[in-house]
Amino acid sequence: MATWGLILETTIGLGEHKHTEAYVMAHVEGGRETALAELERRARTYTPEHPRSPKRRRLFRDGDGFLLVVDGAWQSHATRFSAAELLDDTDRPAPAQRVSDEPVAAEARSATTPTPTPIPTPESPPPPSAAAAVERDEDGVPVKPAWLGRTDLP
Repeated sequence: MATWGLILETTIGLGEHKHTEAYVMAHVEGGRETALAELERRARTYTPEHPRSPKRRRLFRDGDGFLLVVDGAWQSHATRFSAAELLDDTDRPAPAQRVSDEPVAAEARSATTPTPTPIPTPESPPPPSAAAAVERDEDGVPVKPAWLGRTDLP
């Protein structure tokens, strides 16, 4: 099943500081028509920052997207909405591995799954023990901050 990104491209800033920025509004799982229907719904309800006093609003369909043109008192402002199929994402979580319905013995699971070995760090302070009592005020806030007196901090 395809993942579609709903993209918004709009002009940001005023005067000499105007520039175009693109944002991914949402991701839609399913077919192209599903993505376009959601994109149209969002384009119809979108209210751009500029112009502050809109005089006329026009929404156009353009291929796999929409173009919203809002006329203001002095200028018109355009916002483009497009649906694009997501091909790669460096921040996408790894796909879940398929688990079979067969029960797996604990011995077999531990034999195939390596146990991570903790790496000791000499500079890290020892963890606070549960037995150590920390002096607190009436609100429950420690009187002495935990970082005070640490030698591993700059």
